[in-house]
Amino acid sequence: MKAAVFREYNKDPTQVVKIDDVDMPKLKPNEIMIKVEKAAYNYNDLWAIWGDPVKTPLPHISGSDVAGTAVEVGEDVLHIKVGDRIVSHSNMSCRVCDMCTSGREYDCADRTIWGFQTGPLWGGFAQYTHLPEVNVAKIPDNVSFDAAAAISMVGMTAWHMLVGRAKIRPGQMVLVMGGTSGVGMSGIQIAKLFNCKVIATAGNKEKMDKCLEIGADHVVNHREQDWYKKVRDITKKQGVDVVFEHIGKTTFPYEVGLLKMGGTLVATGATTGYDSTIDLRYLFFKGTNLLGSTQGTKAELEQVIHWTSEGKINPVIGTTLPFGDMVKGHVMMANAEQIGKIVTTPQKL
Repeated sequence: MKAAVFREYNKDPTQVVKIDDVDMPKLKPNEIMIKVEKAAYNYNDLWAIWGDPVKTPLPHISGSDVAGTAVEVGEDVLHIKVGDRIVSHSNMSCRVCDMCTSGREYDCADRTIWGFQTGPLWGGFAQYTHLPEVNVAKIPDNVSFDAAAAISMVGMTAWHMLVGRAKIRPGQMVLVMGGTSGVGMSGIQIAKLFNCKVIATAGNKEKMDKCLEIGADHVVNHREQDWYKKVRDITKKQGVDVVFEHIGKTTFPYEVGLLKMGGTLVATGATTGYDSTIDLRYLFFKGTNLLGSTQGTKAELEQVIHWTSEGKINPVIGTTLPFGDMVKGHVMMANAEQIGKIVTTPQKL
């Protein structure tokens, strides 16, 4: 079969990612063989190629989001049959520790992200891949392979941030940073599903317009020096109930200052840097809640897929690339050139 493989780390994906022939996977009794119809890109694909901040196993196949068809099932598989349409759940955990059995598989000490930390040669950018039964969910007939692949990780992550961690409630004011990122667009739509008011941020007019198009009530340009003042003006100086954060160093101190008394900031990334600062007075005088969040549960993924089938969450796909040109997607993502998710088609070279 064909797969996108790299055998060394490099800051330039075009130098190392190649479409190569690799052996078909061999199934374990609890696993499912998936014919990959669509695979979506995530920023961790770049981290894998760079070897930073995590040294991934080499040789490596990236790709944490796939949608396709079950073509073979192991003898211990109970609920998936050949022909089922399925999507990946990329949070891999032991399933037996205290964290896992209390519903917190994302906090498992042995947790890995499939297609990022797994390998060698085990990820989604391939014509066929394999996953344990506990790491797939069925796709309703009215949800396309494109939509399922595009929403699976970012939708689950955003759901866990807002619903699982921040416990959003109708009527709250939610500030979604980076509103046209994959996770940001999911965050806007989930907040609107819960009847919240949404202020989104983006870096240019085209992206700001897209935030409004997918449901944001207000949008500001976070590249402007006084962006946080505009957010405060929108809230009539009251601040926001929830900040949906994944930008990091450049915006974090301002986000904390924008919270209402008892407000919540939930963070899942730090693309501009990790070593930020905050004014600790905001923390104790205002009773601020600072929450970390990573990935989510399979049940949360299934909630996202359900609301996608109901038309309440609509994945935004910016670019679809044939598999032979898929490395272009890494370059686009590194340069933040696209609005919406990038998807590739492993069955079409």
